[in-house]
Amino acid sequence: MRIGELADRTGSSPRLLRYYEEQGLLSSGRDANGYRVYGDGAAGRVQQIRGLLESGIPTRIIRDMLPCLRAGELLLDTPSPDALRRLTEVKEALERRIACLSRNHAAISAYLAASVEGDGGDPHRVDSDENGEQGLRSAREPTVVGVEAH
Repeated sequence: MRIGELADRTGSSPRLLRYYEEQGLLSSGRDANGYRVYGDGAAGRVQQIRGLLESGIPTRIIRDMLPCLRAGELLLDTPSPDALRRLTEVKEALERRIACLSRNHAAISAYLAASVEGDGGDPHRVDSDENGEQGLRSAREPTVVGVEAH
C-alpha cells in the first residue's frame, strides 16, 4: 500500500509516517515510480509505534524494542547492556508517571464525589448576592483537591 492509504488506515499523517521511517521505526520499499510502498503489517506496526509513544517511550528506545515485538508478542532476545539500562530507565519513568496519574485520578474522583453530595447532583446553585443580582454560586465551601503534573 502507498503512504496515503497507510495514513488513512492508521489516522497518521504522511509526514509522521516519513518521520517514523527516518527514525528507523518503519520501513518501506519503492515501486517503479519511486513511491513508497508498505507491506501488509505496516498498519499494525504504526499502531504499535503510536501506542508506545503515547506511553511516553521515546523513539530511540522504541527502535530498540521493535525487533523484540511482533503482533502483540514479546520475542525475547539478548539485549545489550546499554539497551537494558535504557529500558530500565524508561520503565522507572513510566512507573512514576503511572503513580502520578493514579494520584490525579483519585483526586478527580474525590472532587467529583464531593461535588454531588447533598445537593441532588448539582454542584452549584443560583444565589443572589448582596446587591440582589443572581449568579452561579458554589453550593458549599470549596474542596481542595491536589492534582499534579507528570
